[in-house]
Amino acid sequence: KLAEAAKLKEKIEKMFNGEKINSTENRSVLHVALRAPRDAVINSDGVNVVPEVWSVKDKIKQFSETFRSGSWVGATGKPLTNVVSVGIGGSFLGPLFVHTALQTDPEAAESAKGRQLRFLANVDPVDVARSIKDLDPETTLVVVVSKTFTTAETMLNARTIKEWIVSSLGPQAVSKHMIAVSTNLKLVKEFGIDPNNAFAFWDWVGGRYSVCSAVGVLPLSLQYGFPIVQRFLEGASSIDNHFRTASFEKNIPVLLGLLSVWNVSFLGYPARAILPYSQALEKLAPHIQQLSMESNGKGVSIDGVPLPYEAGEIDFGEPGTNGQHSFYQLIHQGRVIPCDFYDANK
Repeated sequence: KLAEAAKLKEKIEKMFNGEKINSTENRSVLHVALRAPRDAVINSDGVNVVPEVWSVKDKIKQFSETFRSGSWVGATGKPLTNVVSVGIGGSFLGPLFVHTALQTDPEAAESAKGRQLRFLANVDPVDVARSIKDLDPETTLVVVVSKTFTTAETMLNARTIKEWIVSSLGPQAVSKHMIAVSTNLKLVKEFGIDPNNAFAFWDWVGGRYSVCSAVGVLPLSLQYGFPIVQRFLEGASSIDNHFRTASFEKNIPVLLGLLSVWNVSFLGYPARAILPYSQALEKLAPHIQQLSMESNGKGVSIDGVPLPYEAGEIDFGEPGTNGQHSFYQLIHQGRVIPCDFYDANK
């Protein structure tokens, strides 16, 4: 009844139909288009965006195949086998979650043999040092992820990594050892990256939902190969279809959302524990933290009216048995905390 009163079905259709449900920025919310089949039709401002999405994916597929085959070589003629992805927020948490999960998949692990994928987000020099520790600039490719190419933390780290490359290989090496995920081709070029090696995404993709865009697909394809990443996208698309078509009584995303609203707004429980009993999902909690807390952590309604109550829930978590010997004591005996348990079906 709550879903009906909130006209949830209508709002789901508005999202899939490209209506500008992001009223604050007057934008469509179309991350579902990032994993839609090639023949799908999803419009924004009357234009089907799916062909443009697949154009970028085709470019990623071609580039990743060239890279992984050894045909793409660095400044000294050596093939590149290491990738450092520089980004923050949604440009980091989602891709790291998927990377951590794929590391446990036998086929993906076999495909990644002899390669390394690392992520750099924090501006702390310790994190910079960690991200390039034991890497050879001659065999390293850096992916700078920033839609505007102005994100302060990302660009600070990008300049630091650029200095690491230039100090070893010279300024001419930048175009061979650095690529970008950005739409600001002017700044990409000024930085020294070939604009032909910049991969686009769109303003209808919220950062926290961007793992299915070039933000995640590019570095993951460089590590595991595009076919494996495409299977991940197909899985996401299947959930999109389930979300759009399943009855609310059997709709997993809807039920999870309604449970959160019930627990927070009706029962007054401010927190939720995310407890994956699968090590492959160890980075799920930080990813969900951003998806949930950045989306729902607002002090105003969708119309900008201040809320007379607290909104959003505090998400935290840890893989199952680790948490049992950490904070489960509080869950069992200290406070009432709703828990979501996750495991792999096979």
